[in-house]
Amino acid sequence: MTAFTTRPEIVGTFGVVASTHWIATSVGMRMLELGGNAFDAAVATGLALQVLEPHLNGPAGDLPAIIHSAKTGKTEVICGQGPAPAAATIERYRAEGLDLIPGDGLLSTVIPGAFDAWMLMLRDYGTLPLRTVLEPAIHYAEHGHPLLGLVADAISGLEEFFKTEWPTSYATWVPGGTVPKEGELFRNPALAQTWKRVLEEAEAKPGREAGIDAARDAFYRGFIAEAIDSFVRNNEVLDASGKKHRGVLTAEDMANWSATIEEPQFGSYKEWTIAKTGPWGQGPVLLQGLKILEGYDLASLDPNGADFVHLVVEALKLAFADREIYYGDPAFSKVPMETLLSEAYAATRRKEIGETAARDLNPGTVPGFETQREEMLNLLNNLGTGAIYEPTMAHLSDKKGDTVHIDVIDRWGNMVSATPSGGWLQSSPIIPELGFCLNSRAQMFWLKEGLPSSLAPGKRPRTTLTPSIALQDGKPRLAFGTPGGDQQDQWQLVFFLRYVNHGRNMQATIDQPLFHSTHFPGSFFPRTRVPAGMMIESRVGADVIAELRRRGHDVTVAGDWDIGRLTATRREDSGLVRAAATPRLMQAYAVGR
Repeated sequence: MTAFTTRPEIVGTFGVVASTHWIATSVGMRMLELGGNAFDAAVATGLALQVLEPHLNGPAGDLPAIIHSAKTGKTEVICGQGPAPAAATIERYRAEGLDLIPGDGLLSTVIPGAFDAWMLMLRDYGTLPLRTVLEPAIHYAEHGHPLLGLVADAISGLEEFFKTEWPTSYATWVPGGTVPKEGELFRNPALAQTWKRVLEEAEAKPGREAGIDAARDAFYRGFIAEAIDSFVRNNEVLDASGKKHRGVLTAEDMANWSATIEEPQFGSYKEWTIAKTGPWGQGPVLLQGLKILEGYDLASLDPNGADFVHLVVEALKLAFADREIYYGDPAFSKVPMETLLSEAYAATRRKEIGETAARDLNPGTVPGFETQREEMLNLLNNLGTGAIYEPTMAHLSDKKGDTVHIDVIDRWGNMVSATPSGGWLQSSPIIPELGFCLNSRAQMFWLKEGLPSSLAPGKRPRTTLTPSIALQDGKPRLAFGTPGGDQQDQWQLVFFLRYVNHGRNMQATIDQPLFHSTHFPGSFFPRTRVPAGMMIESRVGADVIAELRRRGHDVTVAGDWDIGRLTATRREDSGLVRAAATPRLMQAYAVGR
C-alpha cells in the first residue's frame, strides 16, 4: 500500500525538474520542451530563481553544482564558489577592530561565483542559446512576478534600516516608498536592463560558445565588474559589527577568476556511492555521517522514532565537529579526507555515541593534526551560545536569508543537482545601475592565522552549500538537496537514510517529520551554538519528544511543517524519471512528464 503523501511523486519518461519555486520549475521544464537538456534547464531555472527568490539568492552569489553527463559518463562538480579578494587579509580586517567578519555589508563579500558557473555549465554541457535560457529571468524582472510572502516580510522587516542606512536597497525593494505586499507584481527593471545589455554584448560575437564567453566577460571583465568596483570603492556602509566599513573587492579580483570543474568527493553507504563537493564545502559531513551510521541496522528502526533520531543526531554532532576542525580549501590546507572517510575512523567514532546526548564538541583525533585540533577547539569553545542558525541580518530582523535548490534529469540521463545562494537582498546594498547586491560569504572565514578556514586572499570560504548526486551499484540514480545553511546536509542525511532503508517513495520520504542539530557552531555570524540542541517538527509526536528530552537533548519543537525545503529526482534503468518537492512553505514544486 502506498504511503500517504501531500502530493504525488511525479513520474514520466521525458524529463523532470524540481526547485524551490513553482515558476522556476516551470521555466526549467520549458527548456526541456524546447529540446534542451538538463544543463540548459538548470541554468534557466537558476537565473529565474535569482528574480523570484531574491531573499535567498542573487546574481552575485555562489553556486556549487554536481552534474552527471550521459555523454561522458562522468559525475563532476562545477565550483562557482568565489574566493576572498586579494586585499582580504586577516591583518586588514583586524585593523578594522573585528574579531568576526560581519554577516552583511561590503566587507563580507567574496568574488561572485554564480554567474560564471552557470555560464560554464551552459557553454560546456548545454545546447541552447544564451538568449533562450536568460529570457525568462529578464521577463520576470521587467514585467513582474507575484511576490512571495516571505520576500514581502523580509522587506518589511528591513524597511527602516534600508531607508536610513542602505538607500539604494530602499529604492529597489520599497519602490515609491511603499512596502510591496504578498502576491503583488514586483519588478526589478534595473536587473532586466543589466541582463539585456549582457545579451547584446554576447550576441555581438559570432557563435554560441563565443557569445557565452562574451557574457562572462561582460560580468567579470566588463561593465558589471566596473560598476561593482566603483560601488565598493565609493561606499562605506553599516554592517552587523555595528560600524560602517568599505569593501575590498575590486574589478581586478573579478577579472582574474573563473569557475572550475572538479572531481567530487565520493563516499559510500551500502550499495550506494554519493558524490559531494570537496572539503571547501561542508558536503563531506554527509559522507562521514553515512559511514558512521552504516554500522547500525537503521532499517529495523522506526524512521520517526526516538532511537533513529538519537543515533542520527549524535552521528551528525561527530561529523560536524570534524568539519570545524579539519575542513577548508584543500588548495591552501591539507585536509585528511581519506582518514575521515575510512572504515577504521568511522568505527572509532561510532563507539563514542552513547545512550544520552553529548554536550561537548567532540572532534576526532587524526595523527599529525593534533595541534590544529587543539587550536580550533580553543577557538570554538570561546564562542557564544544561542540559536542563530541562518545567514541573516539577525541583529536587525528575524527574516532569514538562505538558499535555493534545483534538481533536473532529462530523457538522455543527464543529471544536475545545484544549490545557488548568496547575494540575498539582506546581504549588502543594491548596486543601483545593476539591480543586484553582493554576497556575504566571507563571514565563514576565521580571523585567526593557521587554521583550515582562516581568511586568506584567493581562498574559498568553507561554504555550507552542498548538492548531492547518488549512484546505486555505479549507476547515477538520485539528484537531491535543500536550502538551509548548516542544516542542508542534516536534512539530506535524514532523507537519504529513510529513503534507502525504509522503502517509501521520494515524496513520502520528504513529507516525514524532519529534525536537525544545533549543537555545533553555526557557519554564519555570530557563530553561536546550543550544546545538545536540536529542533524537530511537532508531528513526530509528544512521546518521541519526551524520550529525546529524557536522553538529554535540548529539544526545540517546531511547527508541523516548518523544517526543510528538500527536493529530489530519480532515474530508473527503464528510463522512468521521478521527482518530488517539499510542501513546506507552499512554493517548491516538481514537474515532469
